[in-house]
Amino acid sequence: MTGLGSAFRTLVVAAAAGLLAVTGAVAAPAPPASAAPEPKAPREFVALSSVDRTIVQEMRYSTPHNFVGEPVDGYRQPLCILTRPAAEALHRAQLRLLARGYTLKVYDCYRPQRAVDHFVRWAKDLEDERMKGEFYPLVDKSRLFADGYIAEKSGHSRGSTVDLTIVRLPAVPTRAYVPGEELTECYAPRAERFPDNSVDMGTGYDCFDTLSHTDDPRIQGEQRANRQLLKGALVEQGFVNLPEEWWHFTFKPEPFPSTFFDFPVARRSVAGH
Repeated sequence: MTGLGSAFRTLVVAAAAGLLAVTGAVAAPAPPASAAPEPKAPREFVALSSVDRTIVQEMRYSTPHNFVGEPVDGYRQPLCILTRPAAEALHRAQLRLLARGYTLKVYDCYRPQRAVDHFVRWAKDLEDERMKGEFYPLVDKSRLFADGYIAEKSGHSRGSTVDLTIVRLPAVPTRAYVPGEELTECYAPRAERFPDNSVDMGTGYDCFDTLSHTDDPRIQGEQRANRQLLKGALVEQGFVNLPEEWWHFTFKPEPFPSTFFDFPVARRSVAGH
């Protein structure tokens, strides 16, 4: 019996040792993969403020005062980023306007693809019309794609397109939008629509209406002269206007004519450029 008991204990110990060996051979679970780093802008991109600090920046998509009604994906900071040729061309236009008592003001510059995707999701949600009263009062939301107001790609994502206006100096800051405040149509008389320190362009920025067409014949007098002042200053420096939007200009030739970038609008994206 003693011999059998000793043999049994030896067998148990050996089996336990084998189990430990097998257990030790199993690899520990791999730690979760770290998130991929955010993409950065190519060196051809710069913050506009590094080229011209006098141009006013009112970056609408980093705020809730836009047609979506909330800060847009990808706008981490209220910062204008452009390709360097576009930024330098804006600087040249700014010098001409400063001499006449005006300054440029940018509303949007480079726009990441993720922001465009946000616009597309919003446009497909026909229930969300919280900003309709200001930005698209006469447009059925179901028509935004067909009428060309929203698209799945934007020239802004290539880095040389800018939305902007002109402000008479000295520039008084535009008051902040208060979410939920009463909205007024973007084509209403200037004294009635949301206050903007811009000269009177006939409509507000991002107004989804044919009155926003740069040369709409209904826009006359001072409003028409202001649009032509903006267009003339920019065309002289190589920008091309989008006829459907008085505020929309693209510098030509574009350094990236067919590349749509998705790095976030943030200082780190152009750090060291």
